[in-house]
Amino acid sequence: MTANTLSASANAGAQSFERNASSPGLPLSREHIWSREEIAHLFDLPFLDLVARAHDVHVRHHPENEVQLSTLLSIKTGGCAEDCGYCSQSVSADSGLKAEKLMDASAVIEAAREAKAAGSGRFCMGAAWRSPKERDMPALLEMVAQVKALGLETCMTLGMLEGDQAERLADAGLDYYNHNIDTSPENYANVITTRTFQDRLDTLERVRAAGMNVCCGGILGMGESRADRVGFLHSLATLPEHPQSVPLNALVPIAGTVLGDILKDVPSARIDDIEFVRTVAVARIVMPESMVRLSAGRESMSDSTQALCFMAGANSIFTGDRLLTTGNAGGNADALLFDKLGLISMQGDTVREAIAAE
Repeated sequence: MTANTLSASANAGAQSFERNASSPGLPLSREHIWSREEIAHLFDLPFLDLVARAHDVHVRHHPENEVQLSTLLSIKTGGCAEDCGYCSQSVSADSGLKAEKLMDASAVIEAAREAKAAGSGRFCMGAAWRSPKERDMPALLEMVAQVKALGLETCMTLGMLEGDQAERLADAGLDYYNHNIDTSPENYANVITTRTFQDRLDTLERVRAAGMNVCCGGILGMGESRADRVGFLHSLATLPEHPQSVPLNALVPIAGTVLGDILKDVPSARIDDIEFVRTVAVARIVMPESMVRLSAGRESMSDSTQALCFMAGANSIFTGDRLLTTGNAGGNADALLFDKLGLISMQGDTVREAIAAE
């Protein structure tokens, strides 16, 4: 393909996007399948033009100035058999993290009540497993049913699922299942060797078949190239359905993990703020109806960077002091930020009102 042909193709895709976005009730996901070349073209747009375009898409599909508050709880920490290079919970990591047993369901429900009181509308439960064992399923199903009964949106991430496991979780009331693809297909083996990219896709298919919503995103700043970020978003945008939730994480390098040790002395390997915002903006454009969630790494972002992320289409955050095993900004910091930006939670309250009512 020549440079002129590639440019013409990308411009045609952008024009197609503009026509679709200006047609009320005509979701882009049903009208245009993005190519890698077109996604690369979006990344190459002048920054302000890209953010403006993403914001236009966002306000066509989502309430303005509303952000969903989510809480993430590690219900089973450490001892995972996978060798994900970013994860302190892997048995391959020398992070000093001790493996723990699955939490008691009553403790999980109490944590969910506290999260709701603090303004969260979504409660996510994560277990460090390759896949759940049958002996743990009754407790997991109880957690889902009771958290759902509190009026919270429910999400779990438990590793790979078999079809019957996905169906039982769905029957218990699980709204979302999180299973990230992490990075591009080409870069995947540089991050994880104990399961394949296709293994990830197979679990996502079982989740869809069971009728649950898909929560699927990845991690930025693992030393990947922009081409990998293009491939990552292309993989998400060309799934049979766009993920209903797309968490975007900035790598938090942890000592004792493969990537943490490799990248700790390579500042250039970390994704810079402008490139992170670009990725948020492109995600919003190519997956217009998805919730785009700022996840790990937000605690090190300035208020200005987070504001740009919201401008570019991010409309969900994890609040609280921890995300599984890493630190997070915390509710008070989020309250101050939301006050500055005039944002409200999707529950209808300001974050500060929710915290004051706790």
